[in-house]
Amino acid sequence: MRTALRMSRLYAPTLREDPAEAEVPSHRLLLRAGMIRKVAAGIYDFLPLAWRSIAKIERIVREEMDAIGSQELLLPVVQPAELWHESGRWDLYGPELARLKDRAGRDFCLGPTHEEVITALVRNEVRSYRDLPLSLYQINVKFRDEMRPRFGLLRGREFIMKDAYSFHATQESLQEHYDEQARAYGRICDRLGLVWRAVEADSGQIGGKVTTEFMALADTGEAELVHCSCGFAANVEAAEAIVPGRPRHMSEETLRKVHTPDLRTIADIAAAFGLDERDTVKTMAGKTEDGRLVFFCVPGDRELNPVKAGRAVPGVVLLDEEDFAAYGIPKGSLGPVAPPDGTLVVADRSLAEERSWVVGANEDDYHLFGACPGRDFAVEVWADLVTARPGDLCPRCGASLEGARGIEVSQVFQLGTRYSETMGATFTDENGQERPFIMGCYGVGITRSLAAVIEQHHDDAGICWPVSVAPAEAIVLPLSNDADVADAAERIFAELADAGVETVIDDRDERAGVKFADADLIGWPYQVIVGRKGLSAGVVEIKHRATGERESVPVDDAVARTRMLVESQRS
Repeated sequence: MRTALRMSRLYAPTLREDPAEAEVPSHRLLLRAGMIRKVAAGIYDFLPLAWRSIAKIERIVREEMDAIGSQELLLPVVQPAELWHESGRWDLYGPELARLKDRAGRDFCLGPTHEEVITALVRNEVRSYRDLPLSLYQINVKFRDEMRPRFGLLRGREFIMKDAYSFHATQESLQEHYDEQARAYGRICDRLGLVWRAVEADSGQIGGKVTTEFMALADTGEAELVHCSCGFAANVEAAEAIVPGRPRHMSEETLRKVHTPDLRTIADIAAAFGLDERDTVKTMAGKTEDGRLVFFCVPGDRELNPVKAGRAVPGVVLLDEEDFAAYGIPKGSLGPVAPPDGTLVVADRSLAEERSWVVGANEDDYHLFGACPGRDFAVEVWADLVTARPGDLCPRCGASLEGARGIEVSQVFQLGTRYSETMGATFTDENGQERPFIMGCYGVGITRSLAAVIEQHHDDAGICWPVSVAPAEAIVLPLSNDADVADAAERIFAELADAGVETVIDDRDERAGVKFADADLIGWPYQVIVGRKGLSAGVVEIKHRATGERESVPVDDAVARTRMLVESQRS
């Protein structure tokens, strides 16, 4: 399709100054380049240039989904509460679920995800194993009422997402499609021009036990990753933590109770007694759904991972300030020795061979030195409890892990029968037996991907779009209003569009400096610069936005050269 845009008519209100609200490059540049405008916290208008790029991302996603046999449909944004009650998530999802009532007082929500709706659809239509496997996807608006929306499109409340759902008769069939989806997601990241890693992750509120996140590497990413040269990579919250250099205290010591007035933190204890923080053990408290007290013990220099704590003790939540008073325990001096009756003691497995612990005495202003597991207290559960970090050992090869930050752009899940069982979604197998569907789900953040591309592709002057997602592929910049310059620029502009290159011409009555600044800010991949001086020598200049490289080409070759450059970068 012929694409020919004129800057004089294009709605792209660029800004000269950085908006005060913008914290990361993508947010700043999307605002400055006239691509988005804020409506409310975490909610944005998408202006024409951004919408063109979003359409390209959607096209890439559709092509990859269609290629693996997934079929597109569209599901409602407003969802009835009864479906969420069936799945059990109406109360579990929390305040991020935006709830509302219709005029008849019936409860609905704005869909943050669509597992319930798609399961209800398929359970009413698909009856036999002969109709399986089935894979359906949509590209739709989602709404999650984030407490602290920030970073523009990276953590918004309303966003565009592709979500796919698959239904299977066997685990083997699910695994096959899960792997197909994961490969497709890798191709999507490649085609978007992203540097990415597939990492092990936690499934969170979606459910299921097997999941992989696709992370665009960026210093501004909210997710922390660990990775190894062997190919292992994981979100720090999900990564198995193998703490190096332990055990150190392999011999038992005499238990000593030490007065530690006003020493409430691990750092205070270490500084007062000349210890390294890793020579101490910190204890965090939680409670189960039935009110049982749980003490989690981890190395003093590490942090308890709440996700892992929940795996070790399902349903546990960490205590808040009021809980400490209710249980009658001191927040700053907890330890596993003589805890309140019935307390479950859970310890990080890296402490298993340590024979001398420095712990709180469960009494204000006192700590115990030389506490020995098995002699002075009992650990009922040993588990992986701490958040992984660089320097830990790779669970695959044992090498030291490196760290990185990333932006989650997509994720794949194996849901199993999490939704089909609770919602009564069954099919008849080849033996005539009713069985619940085995399900998977697969999400791509469309608008988040747009921001992730910019986080990886920008410089001090503006955006450096990959051709695959640029609002247009080239811009023609006439540097004056002279008839010869204007005529040459218009001819090149028309011929580029006719040759299939998505082309813009900056035909505004603006100084050359303004045109150059806006071209760099918006980030058109190739700039064809037409000026008096060049034309007098029979040449125009082509600037490669990503590298800053400039090349002079004969006027008559400008269209062919630009087309060749663009086509070499298309995906």
